[in-house]
Amino acid sequence: SGQILAVKAQLNGLCGCSADLSDAIVDRAMFHTDNAYYLPAAKITGHRWFQNTVSHTAFRGFGGPQGMMLAEQMLDDVARAVGRDPLSVRLANLYSPQRGMTTPYHQQVEGFAMQRIIGELVDSSQYWQRREAISAFNKSAQRMVRGLALTPVKFGISFTAQFLNQAGALVHVYTDGSVQVNHGGTEMGQGLHTKIGQIAAAELGVELDAIVVTASRTDKVPNTSPTAASSGTDLNGQATRAACETIRQRLQEFVAETYNCTPSQVQLKAGQVIWPSGQQSFAELVQAAYLARISLSSTGYYSTPKIYYDRDKGAGHPFYYYTCGAAVTEVEVDRLTGMYKVSRTDILHDAGASINPAIDIGQIEGAYVQGMGWLTTEELVWGDDGRLQSNSGATYKIPAVGDTPAEFNVALLENSSNHEATIYHSKAVGEPPFMYAISVWSALRDAIYQAGNRQCNPQLDTPATPERVLWAMQQAKGETS
Repeated sequence: SGQILAVKAQLNGLCGCSADLSDAIVDRAMFHTDNAYYLPAAKITGHRWFQNTVSHTAFRGFGGPQGMMLAEQMLDDVARAVGRDPLSVRLANLYSPQRGMTTPYHQQVEGFAMQRIIGELVDSSQYWQRREAISAFNKSAQRMVRGLALTPVKFGISFTAQFLNQAGALVHVYTDGSVQVNHGGTEMGQGLHTKIGQIAAAELGVELDAIVVTASRTDKVPNTSPTAASSGTDLNGQATRAACETIRQRLQEFVAETYNCTPSQVQLKAGQVIWPSGQQSFAELVQAAYLARISLSSTGYYSTPKIYYDRDKGAGHPFYYYTCGAAVTEVEVDRLTGMYKVSRTDILHDAGASINPAIDIGQIEGAYVQGMGWLTTEELVWGDDGRLQSNSGATYKIPAVGDTPAEFNVALLENSSNHEATIYHSKAVGEPPFMYAISVWSALRDAIYQAGNRQCNPQLDTPATPERVLWAMQQAKGETS
């Protein structure tokens, strides 16, 4: 059946000349060695190695991609060993109530929609039809060979260091009805300020253009956590919401006392304040509240509940929830040169009740291409003296526009909601999409396997440069030892 019964895995993290963040990175890699698959018995060990190079540090995914790659290579290898399509073996090993829902670190997997995600993605990407078409193409084509892969992603959301899972916010409402928000998150182009602005606007019932979100400052919001671990909106959004709720409740109580109604009868929406006997603009209410000496400023605070982990026991609940999704990628490889292109990619991501679908889809697209670069072109070459040789744009190649899949389809799972009480029941989108690029690597391995007449399980190291692809293809065809 291809079902995995037990796994013994050893992960070795290359730290460079100091530990830096490698301790936590290897931990997260270990947490994600299962990816989306139930492992009935598992022993997972992580080691950290010093080297004579510069210190290595965190990058998008923070160990998750490395752990998931182990899982995906394992499933591909098992599928070839038992003579089944890799997707069938993946489906047979997914977390499920029948097979098991407990991770190797004893956390229960909840809100797991992977069966639905893969089912919808298989249909929309026409996986099985394309698998047949690719098989027919590979039998007749002389020079080119195609590969196809579907890989899932289950990524834990929270800092594994418990104390970092907290955030604060400061909200001021001015007498002209404008609102200023400061929070602990850093805007770096990911759209965090836009989402925070949307949250403040929704809570206070005003238009988005009434909100000004200012850059993080420790004299406004102290002791901030890093904007990392895909938690920027989860943490700072909840803190902003808490601050806005305090101000909104003050305003509702003021209106209720002034116009002889209950606070629950006072609605703030679309820049208007409405109560049973009348209404006025938000700016008019704020001016009246100011004259009545009602505070129009508040702080907000949030800490993620439920999370804990006992490192000595290797057990706990380190993640508040999991973000899931899957990607299908098709590649075409030149048998003579190892050059290849990504022909088509289909991604389905579960963002829960997305706060801003446009931002989320943009993050998914960018993360996928970034992950593709990490796995295919961005090669770090170190000299024996520990110096980096690939230290310029001429020797270190990041993906360009032309590397984007020729057909790129990205969608969010419809009618979804986070089972946990996250901000508006949304789910994180920062790091998980980076790991959709593992499907590129798996598709390249599939193409190499097809080129070798399905006789040799290919060993393809990363980054999968054309040279490495060519070497792996020659090995699969028995042309090299």
